[in-house]
Amino acid sequence: MDTVLNQIGNTPLVKLKQASELTGCHIYGKAEYFNPGESVKDRAALFIVQDALKRKLISKGGTIVEGTAGNTGIGLAVVCKEYDLSLKIVIPKTQSIEKKDTLRKMGAELIEVDAVPYSDPKNYIKQSKKIAEDLNKKNSKGVYWANQFDNVANTEAHIQTTAEEIWSQTAGRIDGFTCAVGTGGTLAGVSIGLKNKNKDIKVALSDPMGSSLYSHIKNNKLESSGNSITEGIGTGRITKNFDKALIDDAFQTGDEEALNLVYDLIEKQRIILGGSSGINIAGAIKLAKKMGPGKTIVTILCDHGKRYASKIFNKDFLKSKNLPIPNWL
Repeated sequence: MDTVLNQIGNTPLVKLKQASELTGCHIYGKAEYFNPGESVKDRAALFIVQDALKRKLISKGGTIVEGTAGNTGIGLAVVCKEYDLSLKIVIPKTQSIEKKDTLRKMGAELIEVDAVPYSDPKNYIKQSKKIAEDLNKKNSKGVYWANQFDNVANTEAHIQTTAEEIWSQTAGRIDGFTCAVGTGGTLAGVSIGLKNKNKDIKVALSDPMGSSLYSHIKNNKLESSGNSITEGIGTGRITKNFDKALIDDAFQTGDEEALNLVYDLIEKQRIILGGSSGINIAGAIKLAKKMGPGKTIVTILCDHGKRYASKIFNKDFLKSKNLPIPNWL
């Protein structure tokens, strides 16, 4: 069966020239914007839906409900279309207009809610769970709450696909891996998959400001400081996916440093990425400097920058946040 779902995964590894030259290491980014939904989240979306279908928790004509900052929703929209499922998305109002428009164009029904912390019962994730439970009572085809944060089918996607691809693309010559955490699925799955092949591969968390995970890894305390304009990464709790991650180290990066890397990559390599990829590349540089020259380090290039044009390529927005403005903008 030749469907768009066959296009999910098997993304290229791209050498990041500036980061490599700066550190004397070989730093590569997994170009996840090549997925049909243009982000790393397509992988989790596919595994979550297939798992629900396999376990007969939903059937053709049923509905998937999810709370998402955007990319998982877009991945789910791609997958739901193929399996003839409806999709309801609960999303914080603060997310980029580009993501919301994409979701609507792809046929998802959007429920926009105020951005409040996870501890609040009105948090978008908690609201999505309640909506799924209420709908399930009335729908004979099944209503499934995707629950990307605590559904470990997410981790499984990265054990079976991302880690395997990175291992074969580097011919097993990988010394370190790092990425940021939203749900924790990518870091958990890749860390398990790679360490199963070679337990000496160093795995590091790349965390934005405003997230508590850096302090959790470094001091065993969930504490946060500062804030970040990056979307879909950084969190104040330990999800079931993150709980599985095998992490050796952690780095924290501010928005200014991350955005400068994003802008640099546009100028030097014509690669256009979102802010979370900047956090990841900064983490890869820090890991490379710590490990020393000659090492091979891989990170995730999560999604395409056009999804954040109204923020990271918008002079007024950048000015309002005191963030760097590239001279070509």
